[in-house]
Amino acid sequence: MESKFFCYFVSMESDEKSFEISRLLRQWYEANKRELPWRQTRDPYRIWLSEVILQQTRIAQGLPYYNEFLRNFPDVGALAAADEGSVLRCWQGLGYYSRARNLHEAARSIVNDHGGVFPRRYEDILRLKGIGRYTAAAIASFAFDEARAVLDGNVYRVLARLYDIEANILESSSEKLFLALALETIDPRHAAVHNQAMMELGALCCTPSSPRCADCPIAAHCLALASGKVSERPVRISGLKRKTRRFHYLCLYDGQGIYLQQRQGKDIWRHLWEFPLIEDPASDWAALLASHPEIGRWTGQGARLMASRHCRHQLTHQTIEAGFYLVRTGTGAEKPSEGALHIAVDEMDNYPLPILVKRFKDQLDSLIS
Repeated sequence: MESKFFCYFVSMESDEKSFEISRLLRQWYEANKRELPWRQTRDPYRIWLSEVILQQTRIAQGLPYYNEFLRNFPDVGALAAADEGSVLRCWQGLGYYSRARNLHEAARSIVNDHGGVFPRRYEDILRLKGIGRYTAAAIASFAFDEARAVLDGNVYRVLARLYDIEANILESSSEKLFLALALETIDPRHAAVHNQAMMELGALCCTPSSPRCADCPIAAHCLALASGKVSERPVRISGLKRKTRRFHYLCLYDGQGIYLQQRQGKDIWRHLWEFPLIEDPASDWAALLASHPEIGRWTGQGARLMASRHCRHQLTHQTIEAGFYLVRTGTGAEKPSEGALHIAVDEMDNYPLPILVKRFKDQLDSLIS
């Protein structure tokens, strides 16, 4: 769930004078907004999809995925009826695959529990699998005009500068403060446009670096600009510690095909497919062979290493140091695991793969020939 994002219902009894910032923002937005497909619809399914894709993805990267996803699953019923593998294949390359699985599960809930009709109320939307307070507020606001304040990273930055806030935005103690500030600016009669305007201002004008303060419609109200502290806001001090894992992938090629196996459990990339994997601190092929005699059974007699590739893959909480070893198997080679599938190389496109595995797969034809 999206614990770092919050929303709040706005009272219509707020002081009219406090809405001047909202008026200026909406005026700027109408003149400067980008024309994006999810802004041209009130369809909650399409709005929901865009919000989920853009949680961890830039618009330029996410837009092709958004369009392709809708081509495959044009409505919530089509998504609910799809199998998980096809959904994950369509999501391949976006990462954070739990988002795709949650989309799929929530779509089935909408069909089974709501008669195929997307819930209209924030509280009901929030109950859907994988939808946190930020996404529920965005859908309720943009699709149904519910007066909810929506906070994302762009809005946090705008608020931190507008009110010159010294609090670390990554600390949970700052959450209520930013929520209260958001409520001071929003006009509940225009909540949807206001929310879009705040997000767009952060994306186009109040950017993390080199903000365009001269073009900002609310510059006269910005306390950080007045105090010369725009570059110091927001305060972001992370205590995140990333662990490093070393993956060794065995691409076992027998002249006809290779083996794939599906990831299980609660680890990263659950239900995606990959080559047989050994997670071990060994630094190279020789060290791996020395510590894992079972590799000899999988590769058989007379096996030879055809090629190896190494890469680093950065995730939010961990770094993957990956080694890929293309091995021409020999006589007597055994199946590497009970669930492993033997397939032709050109069949790999039928399986959802982690992006680093797909990148190696794209080199296979040239390495095998």
